[in-house]
Amino acid sequence: MRDRIRAPAPGALTGALREQHTSGSPPHTDRELREANRQFYDALWTDARLIEPERFNTWPLVRQLFAQSQQRLEVAPGLRPRLPIEGTHFVDLSAPALARLREHGANAVLGLVTSIPFPDDTFDLVCALDIVEHVDDEDGALSELSRVAAPDATLLLAVPLHPSRWTAFDDFVGHRRRYDPERLVAKLAEHGFSVERSAVYGMQPQSSRLLDLGMWFLTHRREKAMWWYNHVMMPLGVRFQKKLAFANGTVDTEKVDEILLVCRREDTTGRRP
Repeated sequence: MRDRIRAPAPGALTGALREQHTSGSPPHTDRELREANRQFYDALWTDARLIEPERFNTWPLVRQLFAQSQQRLEVAPGLRPRLPIEGTHFVDLSAPALARLREHGANAVLGLVTSIPFPDDTFDLVCALDIVEHVDDEDGALSELSRVAAPDATLLLAVPLHPSRWTAFDDFVGHRRRYDPERLVAKLAEHGFSVERSAVYGMQPQSSRLLDLGMWFLTHRREKAMWWYNHVMMPLGVRFQKKLAFANGTVDTEKVDEILLVCRREDTTGRRP
């Protein structure tokens, strides 16, 4: 078991969702795709239990950062939040996830990464893991993250790398893109973020047969696939996580499939119009 099981994010698994759309035909518009995603995640999180942030390998980093942050936001955590539930604002697409987060005392509201329902310059710690690569409008997503981040705020961002390494796994989890490392840093700079440090993050199945099996179960035995993810795969992934090793700037990305970035929000004069 490698670093962790990827927790699905809103927008993920769209390849399979296209085959499961309630109308029997694949969604053609952003609205239809968003509705298909909402239905999938409502079902996924209805049968899931919340996993506390302290159990993830991001917790040592988060613990260091939230001690310095009074206003915090996490976008699309589902029931796998990385920021502490108490005192953090959460935005998600799934009503069951929002309800469960609220049961645990969270301030959780309905919203999307491309339309975050908070004022400008509000948060000094923003977390968006495994989200931006699932959105067609990447500039809209990054612009919103930049808009709600206060000057000198910290952004935690995780994305997959290297377009040349696109596999069936990317289709399976609904990626819209993989990032060239240089383009990623440049794109963040366009939206007022500079990379301070980073670490190797995430995992991808090594077995194509395992991926094919997972796709088949998701398409033909959806409830069973969700049960296995929630009750077997995710607990195992959490148990066998590896400690994150951070480097200043961007790590050597040659053999890195996914990266976790700690970014700094520059002064508002650098904000993208």
